Amino acid sequence: KRPGFRVCYICGREFGSQSISIHEPQCLEKWHIENNKLPKHLRRVEPRKPEVLGGGSCTLADENEAAYQSAQAQLLPCENCGRTFLPDRLIVHQRSCK
Repeated sequence: KRPGFRVCYICGREFGSQSISIHEPQCLEKWHIENNKLPKHLRRVEPRKPEVLGGGSCTLADENEAAYQSAQAQLLPCENCGRTFLPDRLIVHQRSCK
């Protein structure tokens, strides 16, 4: 990871400290739009910004790790092979997974 960059808890991408505050609301809005397009059985609960517990001594690396884990929790496993995908990509993957 590059120093000074923050990880988005929704998509897992890195952003600068100033642009992350612009990105996250837009990313969450996009997440809602895409989630509502999915079949009901594939819809996920809204991601929550992770609270890093550390008694005030949490570092940027701790925050980024918690955000990355939150983004990874959004992925769904394939029933056949176990690989994880975003829900819209899982549908495409399952067409060819044997």
